[in-house]
Amino acid sequence: MDLTSFVRPLAAVVTAAARLLSRQARLRLRASADGLVVSGNDRDLAVRFSCPASTHLDGEVVVPAAPFAETVRMLDVDQVRLAVEGSRLAVRTDHARFALPLLDRDLLQDPAPPPLLSKVDGAALGAALRTVAGTAAKDDPLPVFTGVRVQSIGGELCLTASDRYRMAVARLPLREVREPIDVLVPATLLTEAARHGAGAMGLHADHSHFALSWPGGTVTTAVLDAGFLSADSIPSDAVDTEVEVGADELAAAIRRVGVYSEDRRILTLEVGDAHLRLASARQDTGEAEELLKANVCGDRTSPSFQARYLLDALAPFSGERVRLAIQPGLRACVLTPADEDGREVGLKYYLMPMLPR
Repeated sequence: MDLTSFVRPLAAVVTAAARLLSRQARLRLRASADGLVVSGNDRDLAVRFSCPASTHLDGEVVVPAAPFAETVRMLDVDQVRLAVEGSRLAVRTDHARFALPLLDRDLLQDPAPPPLLSKVDGAALGAALRTVAGTAAKDDPLPVFTGVRVQSIGGELCLTASDRYRMAVARLPLREVREPIDVLVPATLLTEAARHGAGAMGLHADHSHFALSWPGGTVTTAVLDAGFLSADSIPSDAVDTEVEVGADELAAAIRRVGVYSEDRRILTLEVGDAHLRLASARQDTGEAEELLKANVCGDRTSPSFQARYLLDALAPFSGERVRLAIQPGLRACVLTPADEDGREVGLKYYLMPMLPR
């Protein structure tokens, strides 16, 4: 194998592969007249990326993923040459040479992704996942709380995740539907995979695997076998108070008033006739309160929230007015955009209230 490639696109694909795989993983580099294909797998995960390259000699090699990615990422030149020299893959520039050991090619398989079932806009998928996947637990003994449910409902893709204290549900249009999808995918992996894609993204699935694909890339993972999350399991029929307020204004007030709350955790949104009042006090720093103009409808139920979770819930509505549908007691508060017009991604954010201090 012998080829020349621009460093930036090569670094992008090998870094993406190395980030998704473990440090002990291996990468297969396959050079042909069509360019370079970088692939690898690690337990229940497989990746495949394409990179433009000028191939001088067809061939394929297997190298350790982490040192290869680190080497290419640190190069400060425009082009690099990859060539087999004996039992090494030489990474050459005009002024430097790095040599990586060649590994046994038979020990690395390239599994095919499951069947293509639908397609979705990559930018809309990435925007939805930034909110939905953020509500999944990072480390939980129950896998259902570490995944994102990926489900097709009619002509829409529905994404759902929860860590017990909050749940986000996003809906976005599908570009085509061949067969229905309903799988639970690891949240962190799904977010990272979507971050590297662009354009129309393919959604692949079977009973045990899920894959995202786009021109030049495919990421395949095993699905979680842990049942499914559903917003239907959260009671939301007892709303007695609705509040509309600017999301950015409310978030800024929470940050300011939260400085004066005990351990900066619990804040109460006191609902008035046409305003929200935030107040807190600490024995060592004093007290603070702030009033925000708001449109209020219904009763004056005033829930308390963990400040950090409330800020996370407001983040996807930045630049907009947000509607808070408040239920009495310790029932979930539902956050939605006050104006749905023009939004490609429909979003509902369920946030569990806390007992007031």
